[in-house]
Amino acid sequence: MPFKVVIPARYASTRLPGKLLLPIDGIPLLQHVFEASRASRAGTVVIATDDERIKTTAEAFGASVVMTSADHQSGTDRIAEAVTKLREPDDAIIVNVQGDEFGLPPAIINQLAMTLWDNPGNPMATLCEKVTNKADLTNPHVVKVIVDHDKSAIYFSRSAIPWFERAGELSVQEFPYQPYRHIGIYAYRTGFLKTFTSLAQCPLEVSEKLEQLRALYHGYKIRVELACAACGLEVNTLDDLERVRKTATSNKL
Repeated sequence: MPFKVVIPARYASTRLPGKLLLPIDGIPLLQHVFEASRASRAGTVVIATDDERIKTTAEAFGASVVMTSADHQSGTDRIAEAVTKLREPDDAIIVNVQGDEFGLPPAIINQLAMTLWDNPGNPMATLCEKVTNKADLTNPHVVKVIVDHDKSAIYFSRSAIPWFERAGELSVQEFPYQPYRHIGIYAYRTGFLKTFTSLAQCPLEVSEKLEQLRALYHGYKIRVELACAACGLEVNTLDDLERVRKTATSNKL
């Protein structure tokens, strides 16, 4: 099952500018993500960026870089330009690994590519994991997802979904449903990437700042599977960065 990984990388992060170049255990965050991606079964790993600082750093640790426009609305739009420049065929499977996903197991990347391969009727796939910490339900940095009986996404939100009347008094384990956290990693076929960039942004995407809502709004199904391994830690804030640094240090002990 051939697939490629493209890591969209921008410098101007709203919450933590330049975070992809910040060191964790002496190595840039972006390099940690690149090495994890390279340890998967991907045939090629490419970094797509519009920033010369990221390009210089990435090439220094041996990554292939595709320069893209600075005007993209999302990482998926950036990847679409990159795969067009790489002249990927429409049926090629592309895995989008976010540049801020520290400690992402290579097995998860392989699982996601296989999920799309096994479901030719879905143009896009992603992963989730169970929410066990109640605080995550109201944390806007933790994106939640609900799915239907066929493992297709119904909605993604930074708010707690679905609403539950007794959420304040019960533990997550006592809920009548299992909440899921979305993992920011996607797989697509190249042909759909071209379609995605032609779709207008929708109010839901703009409000939630979640690019995958564009696909749902326009009627495209997103396959969602439960991750086969414990996921990494997403770095969005300084607190996240410090937590990741502590994790990296403790793992060395």
